[in-house]
Amino acid sequence: MPEVGAASPDAPQPQERASSASSLMLGPESDRVAWRLAVDAAGVGAFVWDLVTGELRWDGRLLELFGLDEESFGGTIETFNRCVHPDDLPRVSAALTRAIESCGDYDAEYRVVLPSGCVRWLEARGRALPDPAGGPEGPAALLVGAAYDTTEVRDGEARVGRVLESMSSAFLQLDVDWRFTYVNTEAERLLGSPRTDLLGESLWETFPAALGSEFEERYRGAVASGRPVSFEAFYPPPLDAWYEVRAWPSPEGLAVYFVDITARREAQEALDRAARRLALLASVSEALTSTLDPAEGVSRLAEHLVPELADWCLVTLVEDPHTSDWRRGLRDVGWAHADPAAAEAVREYASLRLGAMTDESYLARAIRETTPVLMESDAAALVAAVLVPGRARDRLAELAPVSAVVVPLRARGRTVGVVTVFRGAARRRFGRDDVVLLQDIGSRAALALDNARLYAGQRDVAEALQRSMLTDPPQPEHLQIVARYAPAGEVARIGGDWYDAFLQPASTGVPDVVVVVGDVAGHDVEAAAAMGQVRGLLRGIAVHSGDAPAAILSGVDSVMESLQLGATATAVVARLEHAAPGEGPDDDVLTVRWAHAGHPPALLLHGDGSVSRLADERDNDLLLGLDPATSRVERVTTLERGATLVFYTDGLVERRDRDIDVGIELLAELLRDTASDGLPADDLCDRLLAGMIDDRPEDDVALLVVRRVAQVL
Repeated sequence: MPEVGAASPDAPQPQERASSASSLMLGPESDRVAWRLAVDAAGVGAFVWDLVTGELRWDGRLLELFGLDEESFGGTIETFNRCVHPDDLPRVSAALTRAIESCGDYDAEYRVVLPSGCVRWLEARGRALPDPAGGPEGPAALLVGAAYDTTEVRDGEARVGRVLESMSSAFLQLDVDWRFTYVNTEAERLLGSPRTDLLGESLWETFPAALGSEFEERYRGAVASGRPVSFEAFYPPPLDAWYEVRAWPSPEGLAVYFVDITARREAQEALDRAARRLALLASVSEALTSTLDPAEGVSRLAEHLVPELADWCLVTLVEDPHTSDWRRGLRDVGWAHADPAAAEAVREYASLRLGAMTDESYLARAIRETTPVLMESDAAALVAAVLVPGRARDRLAELAPVSAVVVPLRARGRTVGVVTVFRGAARRRFGRDDVVLLQDIGSRAALALDNARLYAGQRDVAEALQRSMLTDPPQPEHLQIVARYAPAGEVARIGGDWYDAFLQPASTGVPDVVVVVGDVAGHDVEAAAAMGQVRGLLRGIAVHSGDAPAAILSGVDSVMESLQLGATATAVVARLEHAAPGEGPDDDVLTVRWAHAGHPPALLLHGDGSVSRLADERDNDLLLGLDPATSRVERVTTLERGATLVFYTDGLVERRDRDIDVGIELLAELLRDTASDGLPADDLCDRLLAGMIDDRPEDDVALLVVRRVAQVL
């Protein structure tokens, strides 16, 4: 035989070799060669068992798989049986018997023990063939087949199995018919069934509650789409648990990994409840502290408790806890219901219940004992029992409370209110945790309400005091003088803004009219006190001296320094003067003489509807209280009949989001817009306030309007 790769003289030329190869590949021999190569490449060994003679023939590859050779093999089925692992032999023998008896297929996977003692897994497949002489229905005469090594696959599967069994997460495999094919130990535990009861069973029959649930929807969706899914879902009793599930579809079915997250969900829900409660506390605190109106605060409290904490609630103010008739000291001032359709029933019940309550009522008990009252169930019956028969009971029956809590609102050692919350049948009943939360809310609400009540009393006194200093202006027959004062909406409602108008004796015999608008720096009681002093000084100096506006301001500067008032103020002083009889061609001339001390310019609305400023930058002198030696500028104009002067403090035109110059221009534009309406001076004041500030002005506003009447009758 020539060496591999050597050329032989008798070898065919390339063209001949190609032709010869083609004929070989197309013939029966080529098929056998190709099959043999494929078998060798796959590591498959072949066998033939002659059932008539008992001879068993193995090829070299199969001998190698069993660790034998021709001599040690012997060619008998007994040798094969000795090689098969004892635990697998009965199963393999049974498979062979079935194939022979049915003249059918043989399929088995088993372990063989090699002479070295090592164990190897083999997969064998074959077919029993009848004796040709006996026809197709005759008994089997031959069993032919092949086997190959599956040890690595089995080892890999074993490793995977060990991993799956050791996992702390549950894992199961479903086939294409939704039957369990694998269940690990953790899955057994979570599902509450041993794998022997699950394997081969239908998922939907074993766990019927999964039908129609998110489990079925997601599982079928994953199989239909071929995409993995991940979700969280609750399975009702008997499992009664939340699961985090991940499912991967495959040609074999669906692999499912799941974890019991019930504890995590409960912890998260507890955190969420705590967060919601903290948010509720914060929102209630903010709502109550953002207003100093007790009635508004009570209304906000009701709106925050419903529907977050209750289906409906009532808030009661205790205005006189020491009265002998406890009902006379109570007033239901706030209520809310989560269902708008029931709002009217709650409102009517609130208007009726206090008059229908007996002395044994839960409201009276909470006030008397200063402790919360919890009605965990039967709230409708319990409350109805302490109401006299009538419309209040009827409304209560319509509202149908199941559970209720009554919490007194206490601050500074006294009860200032009571909050009563109700829940219906659709919600969880109130418990001790709810009472604790309501007590916390109640303590905050009580303090806020008491602060608002104390503030309201102080505010009313302070505002009354300030208004008492802002006297009504005189009303000479040739002028309309109207003044308005609007306190700030968010501070102490008392400050340094003021207006004034008074008569000053004149040499003409007709008293002049002096008008003043000023603003002492600050927004508190000290500013109001300083305002009273500056206003009194200016009025006294003006009336006593008879000076013109510039001299009046200089005099106030000097006195403020002498008295060490320690305050600063802006002001505009204007004097309206009649000409002396016979002094000019027109004895009806009305002169306006004015001076500014750091104050916004007065506006003049002319009879033709145009608007001009009485001052510009060079006319606006230094504030009062800074330098008594400063020189004051005085300007003069005339006021025709029907013309209107507008004096104001900066609170009318300046805001956080609006520059003062922009505000002055807006005020001038508003004046021009109202010129054609012919509004009386009173209505003009109201229109200017409404157009320039909202219901909660950021600063005090003093406004004074002087109009010269068109004709003296």
